Amino acid sequence: MAERENNRRGNRREREEQAPEFADRLVAINRVSKTVKGGKRFGFAALVVVGDQKGRVGFGKGKAKEVPEAIRKATEQAKRKMIRVPLREGRTLHHDIEGRHGAGKVVMRTAPTGTGIIAGGPMRAVFEMLGVQDVVAKSIGSQNPYNMIRATLDGLSKEASPRSVAQRRGKKVADILPKREDTPQESGQVAEEA
Repeated sequence: MAERENNRRGNRREREEQAPEFADRLVAINRVSKTVKGGKRFGFAALVVVGDQKGRVGFGKGKAKEVPEAIRKATEQAKRKMIRVPLREGRTLHHDIEGRHGAGKVVMRTAPTGTGIIAGGPMRAVFEMLGVQDVVAKSIGSQNPYNMIRATLDGLSKEASPRSVAQRRGKKVADILPKREDTPQESGQVAEEA
């Protein structure tokens, strides 16, 4: 019985070691205080974004008396609350999205190759950890980093890839995507060459 228990624990450790390595980014750190009978007790609250830079991202917050412990708690929470986001060509979003949380509102738009990440503070951290290379984003409303990140993740969770939409409708991806036709310019150039 004891051997079986040890094997289970050993397998769990092996799985954790084989799990993909995550990158993390500290977004905000606040000094917080708790008023008690003898005065105030100070601690720290950390906000961390974690991602594998291949389409998975999550955020977490942790509080502790020391900064490193708060960061560790936040990182663990972020790894537990990760979401998967489908990316187009592994570099940008499939379509424009809006996300909301409380008073925070964010707008995220797809971008052509070479645009880079045009986003502010906490949103930039989310996109970098997600693995997005080209995106244009704007935060409208709350500048609170917690609400900005929640609004960003709310929008990203709404994103749908053509494959997921086709699967939901019971069709093929080719049936859903618009057919590309030659533009008048291209057909005119072909006529001139001939």
